[in-house]
Amino acid sequence: MGNLLFKNAHVIDPSQKLDTVGDVLVVDGKIADFGKALSCSADNIIDASGLVLAPGLIDLHVHLRDPGLEYKEDIISGCRAAAAGGVTTVCAMPNTKPVCDNVETVKYILEKAANADAHVLPIGAVSVGENGEKLTDMQALKEAGCCAFSDDGVPVKTAELMREALKEAARLDMPVFAHCEEKTISRDGIVNECDVAKDLNMPQIPVSAEDVGTARETALLMSAPKNARLHICHVSTGNSALLIASAKRNGFNVTAETCPHYFIFNDEKLLLKDADYRMNPPLRSAVDQFSVLYSLIDGVIDVIATDHAPHSPEEKADFYKAPNGVIGMETSFSASYTALVASGLISLYELIDKMACKPAEILNRPIGTLKRGSAADIILIDESEKFTVDINKLHGKSKNCIFKNRELQGKVKMTVLSGRIVYNDLGD
Repeated sequence: MGNLLFKNAHVIDPSQKLDTVGDVLVVDGKIADFGKALSCSADNIIDASGLVLAPGLIDLHVHLRDPGLEYKEDIISGCRAAAAGGVTTVCAMPNTKPVCDNVETVKYILEKAANADAHVLPIGAVSVGENGEKLTDMQALKEAGCCAFSDDGVPVKTAELMREALKEAARLDMPVFAHCEEKTISRDGIVNECDVAKDLNMPQIPVSAEDVGTARETALLMSAPKNARLHICHVSTGNSALLIASAKRNGFNVTAETCPHYFIFNDEKLLLKDADYRMNPPLRSAVDQFSVLYSLIDGVIDVIATDHAPHSPEEKADFYKAPNGVIGMETSFSASYTALVASGLISLYELIDKMACKPAEILNRPIGTLKRGSAADIILIDESEKFTVDINKLHGKSKNCIFKNRELQGKVKMTVLSGRIVYNDLGD
């Protein structure tokens, strides 16, 4: 593996409170040195003048569809898409076929990911088969390489099982990722409860379905062991954000994520009758959209994830019958930069914190950093570059991109994974 020397970069690393101009040296896949005008030899010297150099992004919520649904996405194609979006670590949800509820499936994922363009951290299922009846062998899953536990795709079926999951995960010092949805309220809904949905005669999901789910999980956390860690997935409602804020104020170990589509779009997009604007939880009202946005800005919502959920064009063709889900890894940084940084709502430093450093803290892993000796997972960013999202140029298998044909600002120009360049848009 050749050594890399990045010269004259604007280096941002919130994990070290770094925001300065300097050089970064990579040796044998690790960060070897950082400073002004480093004088050392390297196999590849990259002039990063005018570019931002930051830790690789960490996406806590990805559906790689592998094993079992590889026609939608697989580990190799998903990681290729991740690299193009600056994501160097992917947390893979367990709702595959078979479900990631056993050591053999974890090993399969890790072995296939060994030569992929991003690190893959499997998330183990909370319940066997994600059927909500019996806890998995969480200790065995952790020892095999899982980074967290979740039944995402669906909520953990009963409060009692979730209580046991929090208790066992606490013993193992692992987080539980919660899909918050009360199924007796959401039933067969596919879009937000709103006037547009009524006019279109579509089954609806009230905000209370998510809010009741969030209330259940945060209440269970309050009676769990003190070291229990709960992470709330894909927050889409203002009330859920309020519940999370309350739990945080009272000292409980709860974190939360949202996705770019929840703070950029709202349920008015249903008027387009385009299934690429359908996901679960659904796009909410403008009031919820802005509540989520400002909860993200003020830190109630800790991180930005994608809930990357690929589906084939054929599956997404019918607005009413299509499965829920959108892809997001290639566009998440640029969409977030456009909505948050270019608009002046937060700084790029804060965005990197929400997409790299804080996800690493939630996982309690030594990633999302440029500290000396850490893996050289690095991205280069051109803050000024604007581009239009062309779904035919995306790197994954599926094209169900909510940002299609949209102009975004802030382009990932290079992604480095453990010292290996896995994406390069710098040209000659």
